[in-house]
Amino acid sequence: MADYDIRKISILACIALVVLRLSIGWQLLYEGLWKLDSQNTASAWTAEPYLKNSQGPLRDYFRSLSGDPDDLRDLDYETVAARWTGWAERFKQHYQLDDRQKRIIDEMVHGSKDFRVELNALPEGVELTGSVGKVVTFLPDEKRLIVDGKLHLTPREKQALLAQVNFNEETDDVDAIQDEVKKDFVKKVLYLYKRQSSLSYLEKALASLKGDPEWAGSVDDKQKGTLDGNTLGKIQLYRDRLDRYEQKLANVKTHFDQDHLDYDWKEIQTLRAELVGPIRKLESDMKWDAEKMLSTSQLALGPMQPQYTAQRDIDLKTMWGLTIIGGLLLAGFMTRVAALGGAFLLLQFYLAYPPIPGYPQPPGPEHAIVINKTFIEVLVLLVYVFLPTGSWFGIDAIFSGFFKKKPADDR
Repeated sequence: MADYDIRKISILACIALVVLRLSIGWQLLYEGLWKLDSQNTASAWTAEPYLKNSQGPLRDYFRSLSGDPDDLRDLDYETVAARWTGWAERFKQHYQLDDRQKRIIDEMVHGSKDFRVELNALPEGVELTGSVGKVVTFLPDEKRLIVDGKLHLTPREKQALLAQVNFNEETDDVDAIQDEVKKDFVKKVLYLYKRQSSLSYLEKALASLKGDPEWAGSVDDKQKGTLDGNTLGKIQLYRDRLDRYEQKLANVKTHFDQDHLDYDWKEIQTLRAELVGPIRKLESDMKWDAEKMLSTSQLALGPMQPQYTAQRDIDLKTMWGLTIIGGLLLAGFMTRVAALGGAFLLLQFYLAYPPIPGYPQPPGPEHAIVINKTFIEVLVLLVYVFLPTGSWFGIDAIFSGFFKKKPADDR
């Protein structure tokens, strides 16, 4: 049998290897470009969901990369307030807001310090005392009726004010009041109540995260020390369920245990969405309302860049990594280095959610054990580390010519 030189590759094999390299390069390049292009849309791509739902032996590591794998920061009012305040300041600077727009942004995010209306005088017999006196103030010298912007006037307090001038909002007509002082007072109270009833975005977040007993829980002083004295809210229940899940996950031994944990995890994620969803919706609405007041020239400044966080760093590295590696493979430039970089990048995708028995399987239609399509692509790219395909077809061929040894002159 004739000797066969394994270093020789047929022309058809070379063509097939180059076509495969170009296909992988195109897929990575397009994936990277698509992700980059999505950054200018309302639904910008991020690796956050993939990292947060990571499974396998390296689950804790990959989940920690997101910075807040369980979205607990969105359920802490102080953290939310700091984030929204920082966003508002960056928004003012980026779009170069004028003083009026800055005031609108501050009131929209934080709320007004107070609400004022001109009032010549209080009707005879009206006294601002008790709980009403803590919220409502009248400055006779300035002729201003003021409602505290942080305390707000409650419906009961509004009724108490109107009752002092014998006015019932449900049965009486304001225009039918004969006394002009009383009529003006009633109109101004109703006007202030309507204005102050619109809460700022942070006040809405505060009401949900700390003011809603269903979310924040409640303490009944009358039953203090009993089981009914302290009612846990959904936020604390969510934290407790996360802790129990992590404890059980560390002790999983059978498929039954894993199936039960998978069910628990789905319920936890449902609870997470129920809690985090409204806060995220408030944040989205806040940004949308802010953008609606911008002028054409301000909009021309372009969208704000997202705040640089650990998650943002990972997203940028992933998007640009895919784009650059895909482009290099497609162009056949630094092909071996690009193949090694691509293998390393795709290996991270694989390790974040490996199809290993005993762990939850990755979502999607694929069914695999240990080896899946991502891992196969990693192996293929590693093969290209040892093949000069860029010299066969690509920019590498130009540079390889410079370093190619010239044949020795026999003369």
